[in-house]
Amino acid sequence: MIVGIIGAENSHSKAIAKILNVEKKIKGISVDYLWGETEVFAKDTAEEGKIPNIVKKPKDMLGKVDAVLVDHRHPKYHLDAVRPFVEQGIPTFVDKPFCFKPEKGADFLKLARKSGAPVTSFSVVPMQASFRKFKKAIEQIGTVVAGSTYGPCDLNSKWGGVFFYGIHQVEMALMAFGYDVKSVLITKNGNGATGQLMYTDGKIITMNLVKEGAPRFGISAIGSEKATHSNLPMDKSPYLSGVKTFCAMFKSRVEPIPHDLILRPVQVLDALARSKKSGQIEKVIK
Repeated sequence: MIVGIIGAENSHSKAIAKILNVEKKIKGISVDYLWGETEVFAKDTAEEGKIPNIVKKPKDMLGKVDAVLVDHRHPKYHLDAVRPFVEQGIPTFVDKPFCFKPEKGADFLKLARKSGAPVTSFSVVPMQASFRKFKKAIEQIGTVVAGSTYGPCDLNSKWGGVFFYGIHQVEMALMAFGYDVKSVLITKNGNGATGQLMYTDGKIITMNLVKEGAPRFGISAIGSEKATHSNLPMDKSPYLSGVKTFCAMFKSRVEPIPHDLILRPVQVLDALARSKKSGQIEKVIK
């Protein structure tokens, strides 16, 4: 199976290509085509990832690849880049975040259903063994009444503000504490912000969005019986579980995540971005 990658600025493209082409971790799948935002980015990623072909336009891959993935730093570019492939039913992985505007994401997923193209998107942080262990630990602490996450995030990032890196904490929170977030509130301080996720059942979930000084992610939960915490050490090969997941979809055409759960983190991020601008509680629009 031949895969094409759209985007070379993000380090994820290089890491994915190394897993598939250099380490050959997934039998029968290789990255043979690459488009990069600049010639320098493309050449560097192609060399490190042993990708044989660099194309001038993403569409040049059409008819040559069996699956495609897109990996831009700013999510606003993701869906337009892979739309021609999805229109042809080609399996597609969209790196995090899935998109920048929830309504555009919803329209795109309707297109994917119509064309039959399997589509998925996710952060790899919740796919680490340490996160899976944390989720099991939650089952032993009684009813969860509060929780928190922490990690790096620059609300003013040129690559989408809270969307860039905030996606990791949002997906961690949703996967650990549930998807039924009704509203959010951003409270800024001198070194970032806190993001409060307000659940319908009254759980208190807080994200610590640290601008400087937080090199990794962590998560805590307080239950009615006891509490648990993990500093979420990354796997030895942190991208491998994610690559295995989307490659399994490429082969089977079975999507690992329902479409509404692909879109939910974007809806929460959109509400957080609106709250950052307004300074008020903002509803999560579903």
